[in-house]
Amino acid sequence: MNVHHSFSSIQNIKTDLAIFFCFEESFLKDPAFQEMDQELSGWLKKTIKTDGFLGKKSQSLMLPVYGKLGMNRILLLGMGSSKLVQATDFRLAMVRAIRMIGSMPIGRMAVIVPKDKKWIDSSCIQFLTEGAWLGSYRFDKYLTGDKKRPMLLQEVALCFLTSEFAKFPKAVVEEQMMRGKVIASSVIKARDFTNEPASEMTPERLAKEAQKIGKTSSHLTLEILSAKQCEALGMGLLMAVAKGSELPPCFIHLAYHPSKKTTKGTKRIALVGKGITFDSGGLAIKTPQGMMDMKSDMSGGAVVLATMDAIAQLGCRHEVHAFIACAENMISGKAYRLRDVITSMSGKTVEITNTDAEGRLTLSDSITYALQKVKPNEVIDIATLTGACVVALGPYMAGVMGNNQKLIGELLASAQDVGEEMWPLPIPDFTIDNLKSDVADLKNAGDRNGGALTAARFIKEFVGDVPWAHIDAAGPSFLDKDWGHLCKGGTGFGVATLVQYLTSP
Repeated sequence: MNVHHSFSSIQNIKTDLAIFFCFEESFLKDPAFQEMDQELSGWLKKTIKTDGFLGKKSQSLMLPVYGKLGMNRILLLGMGSSKLVQATDFRLAMVRAIRMIGSMPIGRMAVIVPKDKKWIDSSCIQFLTEGAWLGSYRFDKYLTGDKKRPMLLQEVALCFLTSEFAKFPKAVVEEQMMRGKVIASSVIKARDFTNEPASEMTPERLAKEAQKIGKTSSHLTLEILSAKQCEALGMGLLMAVAKGSELPPCFIHLAYHPSKKTTKGTKRIALVGKGITFDSGGLAIKTPQGMMDMKSDMSGGAVVLATMDAIAQLGCRHEVHAFIACAENMISGKAYRLRDVITSMSGKTVEITNTDAEGRLTLSDSITYALQKVKPNEVIDIATLTGACVVALGPYMAGVMGNNQKLIGELLASAQDVGEEMWPLPIPDFTIDNLKSDVADLKNAGDRNGGALTAARFIKEFVGDVPWAHIDAAGPSFLDKDWGHLCKGGTGFGVATLVQYLTSP
């Protein structure tokens, strides 16, 4: 699909569908709206009155205009009060519009950009661009015949009306559009990785995808450790999780090196993603329903890889290292057992009380490796870690925990900037009681109460004093229906937040 911009006029817009954003208190007075209505002999206002369209956020109205004004259709999208609109609402509006047209015979779409300069200054163009790409997303790789119904939309033009944007710098528009395309493309990459069947997206395949990304930029370097190398390094927790599968584990270390190293504000940041490509629960086997979406248990790893892909294109002043322990959690005669005691890479011993609490095990060895290998200034991990977090916060919000309130606050601010729902959760001191073992340094699981907090506490035991934040994205990483700008299936949730955090001035 081609997403581009143009500086034009209402009369010169030639398209199958024109989108106009309606703020409920002002759209009737907007010069562009009045011009369209005048060209249509007042029919636009009459239809709006008849249909009760007021510009409220949930409202939309598609009108055929039969080629008048060079348009076949006009889509009015209610935005609600302009006082309450956020820049990210334009991404959602674009996604709404594209979902509405579905398989309609619309090949070209023109988006009339709101004239108020405050929207441009607040990254409106970036989010419109993201929405165009994300709304068009389909994972139809395995559909055939009539079931494979490709979207006909091939072109989206962001139209700046000449009279209102004559003095507006085109470079700003182009920069925002480039950023929007890069972020959306990376989100789509994470979605594709997550949506692949587990028989295809194996640990080896995930490593190959990292290799592809690593070759795209001279700023990226890649090291992939084999199962033998992981075992030699003492990654006992990773190796225990992987024992039940016929597919060997591997470990990805993808690093971004900035062009210029400065001392001011530059950090060495470790991103750690969960890379369990399928989670059966191990000997503590999940129910069939609980296992249904477990191809998505590597979505944290997918998000981390996609984030690295984005910052390699956008640039980042920090040195960023991505670590992903890749494995399957399966069942066989070799699988790790309940009450086994495993020695981690850090030297801490862990009693296994739940083989379905495997993500915290692989993350902990990953973090230990990161701390020893690159000595980061801060660590951020993202994982589909606990169903308890979904119970606590619902399916559309991630929980954020850690040992450093400044880091947590900055991550939450980045999430708010890009319209991803995250909420802070505590790690109370009493959670360590759930992890006390009679035979080892730690148990890997306690009771069900406060499960998300206990899981985070387990990881915290391996972090030490390095500033650390943990994102439990078990809910929004994989959805059973479209919600907001997130799609059904793999969503790529977290990419936008991490990119925003890493690339902010």
